[in-house]
Amino acid sequence: MAKKEKIIDFNSGWDLAPAPESTSHIRLKKKYDLYIGGKWVKPSSGKYFDTINPATEEKIAEVAEADAKDIDKAVKAAKKAYDEVWSKLSGKERGKYIYRIARIMQERARELAVIESIDGGKPIRESRDIDVPLAANHFFYYAGWADKLEYAFPNRKVKPYGVAGQITPWNFPLLMVAWKIAPALACGNTVVLKPAETTPLTAIKLAEICEQAGLPAGVVNIVTGAGSTGAEIVNHKNVDKVAFTGSTGVGKIIQRAIAGTGKKATLELGGKAANIIFEDAPLDQAVEGVINGIFFNQGHVCCAGSRLFIQESVYDKVMRKLKDRMESLVVGDPLDKNTDIGAINSKEQLNTINKYLKIGKEEGADIYQPSCNIPKKGYWCKPTLFYNLAQSSKITQEEIFGPVLAIQTFRTVSEVIAKANNTPYGLSAGVWTDKGSKIFNMTSQMRAGVVWANTYNKFDPASPFGGYKESGFGREGGLHGLSAYLKFD
Repeated sequence: MAKKEKIIDFNSGWDLAPAPESTSHIRLKKKYDLYIGGKWVKPSSGKYFDTINPATEEKIAEVAEADAKDIDKAVKAAKKAYDEVWSKLSGKERGKYIYRIARIMQERARELAVIESIDGGKPIRESRDIDVPLAANHFFYYAGWADKLEYAFPNRKVKPYGVAGQITPWNFPLLMVAWKIAPALACGNTVVLKPAETTPLTAIKLAEICEQAGLPAGVVNIVTGAGSTGAEIVNHKNVDKVAFTGSTGVGKIIQRAIAGTGKKATLELGGKAANIIFEDAPLDQAVEGVINGIFFNQGHVCCAGSRLFIQESVYDKVMRKLKDRMESLVVGDPLDKNTDIGAINSKEQLNTINKYLKIGKEEGADIYQPSCNIPKKGYWCKPTLFYNLAQSSKITQEEIFGPVLAIQTFRTVSEVIAKANNTPYGLSAGVWTDKGSKIFNMTSQMRAGVVWANTYNKFDPASPFGGYKESGFGREGGLHGLSAYLKFD
């Protein structure tokens, strides 16, 4: 009797053999100190905190908690390095150091990718193929500009600010560090940087790379800690420039803190991006873009396409394709190469997401989650759709920062532009259509710093990124990223 052929059930989760990435090649210490003035320094308070693997809830390492004395020491080291060494080097020599950092990052890319996934919960495919290569590319890009500032800004005299105080978030720990440190160094500034307390390990590894590259002592200082540590950096009298990526709420606190001080700032804050599908769009490509736009990095993306607008005539078709595609998503071990959606970054963030899931249900929206299984230990959230939503719904208006998509419909171009712009944020957006004229019409009217057309979440070191309204001000990447670290006479 012929063996019965197994039929794939597209209405249930996929069952794939594990394909784990090895961790035998990485080196992690049990305890990490502060990197100040080219040396590893114990915190003056003697306090350390644990960094946790969100997929297992297990402790990875202890990390130093910097206080006001430590920040003062780091800023003084940065100022000394600026006055005595870094500001006196030619752009060509600065570029050599930045290029060397980029090359070492490439050499240690596998180690960095695995640590990023262990510490942050993101799938290894994303850390390996996007975060680490793009971080190295930012150092390569700005290494090339270090001796060409007069060509970048012709007929203008430019000079660095001095000491840049930088605070980075937990969603792209290494990439955001690269976005900030590379242009600052290229322009001749020195740096005191604080990574997010839940994901400090790759920033600490970058300190090791700076050592390995022979970067002069004090040019880059990495200080770890929580919000109070960041506040000490922002408020220090000898910090000349503040660069922050994080929540809108904290961004407003920073603005108030530096008002009247003469400090310059760039703030890249929250978002609630509109992703718009027109009836003439390539629907399969659009659905894939929507999936990438909201579920990439578990939705922990400030420019995530967290609001989807579908033209009414194709709504049913797009919803069917979207639900079918979600059934194939694999949620689980971040180090498994099959994984599409990893662990939520922290217990605190998972609680926030669950709060919004409850709100969505209470507001009467329809909810859809695929049938995938999730591990019992760790911080996990199934990818989620909310639809039949009101424009005033909290799910529609507020940033959730998780794998949750709010879906609405529209009929006309003017209607969807009004809905897309009806938000306090203005960081990014996406448009899906086969009409070039419609794309240009949409992009000219949408209040968003970046608008992708027939794609989503594409980044390049040469392209500026930043927002309007409560999504912040200033740009990172490209020539705009250089200008953020220069004074113009």
